[in-house]
Amino acid sequence: MKLDKFVLTLIAIVVLAWLFPRPAGGQSGVILGHISTIGISLIFFFYGLRLSTGKIKLGLKNWRLHLLIQITTFLLFPLIILILYPVVQNEQQEILWLGLFFMAAVPSTVSSSVIMVSIGKGNIPGAIFNASISGIIGIIVTPLWMGMFIQQTRPGFDFTEVYLRLFLGIMLPVIIGAILQRRWYSFALKYSRELSTFDKSVILLIVYRSFATSFNDSVFEAVHISDLAAIAVVVPALFFLIYGIIYTISHLLKFNREDKITALFCGSQKSLVHGTVFSNVLFSGFHAAGLILVPLMLFHSLQIFVISIIASRYGRKYKE
Repeated sequence: MKLDKFVLTLIAIVVLAWLFPRPAGGQSGVILGHISTIGISLIFFFYGLRLSTGKIKLGLKNWRLHLLIQITTFLLFPLIILILYPVVQNEQQEILWLGLFFMAAVPSTVSSSVIMVSIGKGNIPGAIFNASISGIIGIIVTPLWMGMFIQQTRPGFDFTEVYLRLFLGIMLPVIIGAILQRRWYSFALKYSRELSTFDKSVILLIVYRSFATSFNDSVFEAVHISDLAAIAVVVPALFFLIYGIIYTISHLLKFNREDKITALFCGSQKSLVHGTVFSNVLFSGFHAAGLILVPLMLFHSLQIFVISIIASRYGRKYKE
C-alpha cells in the first residue's frame, strides 16, 4: 500500500515547524492566526455549499445505523479514554492524555468516510447523513467534553467565548453556504478537487502554527520518550477496539452488508479537519497545542491506511 500523500505532507510540515518555528511567533504568528481563521470560515462555507439536503433526507429513515455511529463517535470513544485518566502522573502526561481525549471527542470524518463506504459498496446515503450530522453535533458536544478537563491546563476557559467563536467561524458560514446552495452548488461540485486542496492547505497551516508554537516554547523537550511510545500503542489499540465493538454490535443488530460497512467506516474514524479547526478555538494561544494534535494526527494516518485496505477488500468481495 502506498502512503497517503497528505499524511506525508503532514510529516513534512511538522519537520518544517521544527526547523523554522520562528514565523509562528510575534507579529507573523498573529498574521498566520488571522489567515487560519479566515481559511476555517471558507472551509465551512464551501461545506455548506456542498451539503446535499436531498441525500440527508434519504438517509433519515435508518435511525438504528445513525444512532450506533453517533453514540460510538461522541460517547464510546471518550468513555474509553476516560478510563486511562487515573494513570496520569505529571503535567506532560496530562497534556498527552488531553490530546488523546480531544482525539476521542472530535466528530467523524466527512469526505474520507463517504469515499471509503463508496469503495466498500456500503450504504452511501447513510454515510453522507452521518458524515454531515457528525460535524454539526461536534460543534456542541466536543467543547462540552473538553470543558470538563481543559480548565485544569487553561485557567479562565470560557464556554460562552468558545461557542461564540464556533458559531461565527463554523456554523454561520455553513448556514450561509446552505442558503446559497441553489445558486452555487454546481460551482462547488465542479471545483470539488480544488476545494479539497484548499481545505488541506488550511489544515497544514494550522498544524504548522500549532507545532511551531510548541517548538518555540520547548514543549516537546519536556516529554519523555516512553510517554510518546505509550501514545503510539494506545492509538492503534483504540482504533481496533472500536472497530471490533462496532462489528459485534452490527452483527447483533442484524445489519445488512451495506449498513454494516457504513457503521464500521463512519463510526471508527475521526476528523482531522474538525480536530484542527476545534483546536484552533479551544487551544488558541496554548503553548502545547502541537502536542495536543499528536494523537489525532497519528489516528488519522492509521485510519486512512487500515480502512483503505478493508474497503478495497469489501469492494472486491462485492464484485465476486
